[in-house]
Amino acid sequence: MAQTKRKRQRKHRGTQAGTVEARGRTGRRPTTSEVKKTAARDRRDHRLDTPPTWRGSFNRAAISALIFGVFGVIALGLNIPSAIVLTAVMVLVYLPLSYTTDRFFYNRRQRKKAAGGGR
Repeated sequence: MAQTKRKRQRKHRGTQAGTVEARGRTGRRPTTSEVKKTAARDRRDHRLDTPPTWRGSFNRAAISALIFGVFGVIALGLNIPSAIVLTAVMVLVYLPLSYTTDRFFYNRRQRKKAAGGGR
């Protein structure tokens, strides 16, 4: 059976000189790998250029200590109260260690960028 409804035609803009331009993007579209590479690099550079915070260090220390506490209960057979105390102590140990490490790498990256060796 023949098609009864006409397909919708795309609109074109005509200029006074008689040229017709298609609407929208007329150049080559960047491939997904090109878009991902630049976006990922920008996000990484932004993340590495932000100075370390105590909050980020605390989150990292808390997650590490929690994993350590669960490991203590499962593998070492610790009871729950002693595992909680051990987890709290590990947070206190990991917190300054994490912040100091982050600060060291941040300062090293900033020195490298100032010397012209970084991105």
